[in-house]
Amino acid sequence: MEPQFWNDRWQSGEIGFHKTEAHDLLAKHWPRLGLAPGSEVFVPLCGKSLDMVWLAEQGYRVVGAELSEVAVDAFFAERGLEPEVEMLGGFKVKSAGPFTIWQGDIFDLPPRAVKGVAAVYDRASLVAFPPEMQPRYAAKLTEIVPAAAPIVIIGLAYPQEQMQGPPFSVPLARIGDLLSRTYQITLLESRDGLEQSQNIKARGVAALEESLYVLKRK
Repeated sequence: MEPQFWNDRWQSGEIGFHKTEAHDLLAKHWPRLGLAPGSEVFVPLCGKSLDMVWLAEQGYRVVGAELSEVAVDAFFAERGLEPEVEMLGGFKVKSAGPFTIWQGDIFDLPPRAVKGVAAVYDRASLVAFPPEMQPRYAAKLTEIVPAAAPIVIIGLAYPQEQMQGPPFSVPLARIGDLLSRTYQITLLESRDGLEQSQNIKARGVAALEESLYVLKRK
């Protein structure tokens, strides 16, 4: 989607994709990564996700990337935090406590932003891009994420003709097309996700599979 689409959604408060609690699959499977306390975790297209709060509560530092300044400011305000602001390479980098969020277009994100991360958590980034933009996003991740850092992706799969995304249907086969040349892809859990996604159900989707994958560089 074009940047203006997401900026308009945040400006108008049309954020049905925002969850009011941390994702249960994150809490269930993240410990398997065995990251050291204090490690940095990268959350692309982070919005004001409470998943970042959960990660911080486990002792990690969180590096986010988000297009909308409205979302970034809301995240810090809702935590009662007043971030320091620094301009770096066209990004507004806002930091407070365990959180650092790079506000700008993720396709322009410099490698220095994530050079120290030990893992990536993608709940709402890959599925936010239409099919024609997904290869560019996958290439960006491959380019900037440190080789030793695993990527956790929560994917959605549904009959694409039943709903105009976002979120878009990204089944295992599609993730393989995008990333299997570089990463080994392991499915940890797949489940019926329709009842947990009432906003998607209301848009006419009759079946929704939600899956969590861990990707490790070959």
